[in-house]
Amino acid sequence: MSSGHSHGQVRAGHEKMLFMALLLTTGFMIAEVIGAWITGSLALLSDAAHMFTDSAALGISLLAFQIAKRPADRNRTFGYARFEILASSVNAILLFFVAIYILYEAYERLLTPAPIQSVGMLVIATLGLVVNLISMRMLGSASGESLNVKGAYLEVWSDMLGSIGVIVAAVVIWFTGWAWVDSLVAAGIGLWVLPRTWTLLRESMNVLLEGVPNGIELKEVEQTILAVEGVKAIHDLHVWSVTSGKNVMSVHVVIAQASLNGQEILANVTTSVSQGFEIDHCTIQLEHDGFHDDEHSAEGHEHHA
Repeated sequence: MSSGHSHGQVRAGHEKMLFMALLLTTGFMIAEVIGAWITGSLALLSDAAHMFTDSAALGISLLAFQIAKRPADRNRTFGYARFEILASSVNAILLFFVAIYILYEAYERLLTPAPIQSVGMLVIATLGLVVNLISMRMLGSASGESLNVKGAYLEVWSDMLGSIGVIVAAVVIWFTGWAWVDSLVAAGIGLWVLPRTWTLLRESMNVLLEGVPNGIELKEVEQTILAVEGVKAIHDLHVWSVTSGKNVMSVHVVIAQASLNGQEILANVTTSVSQGFEIDHCTIQLEHDGFHDDEHSAEGHEHHA
């Protein structure tokens, strides 16, 4: 279909934007780490850790696009799409430990404040804000077209808030000399990162455990299938995700022997769940009402949305 070519062109555009945003974010993350060492600012180091999550998210999104191009084979029938979820899990675990370290360092600094070079801290944080705004501008237009890009866009957006926090801390320290504000902002960024880390890990584990995708209620899927004309009952309904945005369903559908044509029912069920729940891949087995268990496979079909 023609839509397939259009989608490919959009994905190519997404990859270019992700790559440019990755270069900007990673380059400035390194600059922030160096700046934190020179100025003694823990808030800058905390923001660099936060920016690391942006780089990881952008890298994962970019790599996912690349790996997803690899065709499925007899050993990996769904291809390599789940690599994105594995990488997200590792990213979440690593970020969790980084955030804990930042909180520990913030506590130590509050007990024993260290001198801060507020001017250097302010300059670096302001440049970081500019980098975030540029990345947001590049990713914003495509964030509504791709879940991968949307996730990366939200990461950069949240890091922009961290940069603003560091700027505020630098200004306060410049005018008041309150070095403890640096540790307070660093702790705030760490506490901001932790819930997002937990959410990322929980969503990743849900996909790995083949749980029902977020936003889909199994009862609603069941009711949608039962509403299709000719369907009498269903059983063995399973809905899961291969990766983010790629939902899969398998179900046994019981129909009356005098019902509509089986192929028509297959098409109607597939269309209903695809449109209602964004389920891309459906495996549906039809069973005639009254058949014994050993006869249920008399008419089995796989249909793709």
